[in-house]
Amino acid sequence: MAATVLCRIVSAEKEIYAGQVEMVIATGAIGELGIMPGHTPLLTGVKPGPVRLVLEGGEEEIFFASGGYLEVQPTAITILADTALRADDVDEAAALEAQQKAEKELGDQRSDVNFARVAADLQEQAAMLRTVRKLREGKQ
Repeated sequence: MAATVLCRIVSAEKEIYAGQVEMVIATGAIGELGIMPGHTPLLTGVKPGPVRLVLEGGEEEIFFASGGYLEVQPTAITILADTALRADDVDEAAALEAQQKAEKELGDQRSDVNFARVAADLQEQAAMLRTVRKLREGKQ
């Protein structure tokens, strides 16, 4: 039996996941992180994208986090996300539609467009779509 650590994923609204995991894979501020029991304490920002949990026994569960923080302590890993969803709950059609709308707005040369907001929206929608694709790859 592999070693495990408590992992919690919490959004601004509610706790999305709490349970024992063998490993957490997420994208931190400076790149991809793989965190296992016994990892050095750490606090980092989380970039929008998939968060993979390797559960006891090797089964994987995938979530989407739109940013926030990841904290590693000796007895727990906590992801405090701005927004967090189970990958199964991501609406791919809505994410694709929102991405296309953001791309259209970015191409617009109007002066009233908030380009920073639109770019952030585009990045988040692309990350949601990556999460859905990662989930699909895992089911094949």
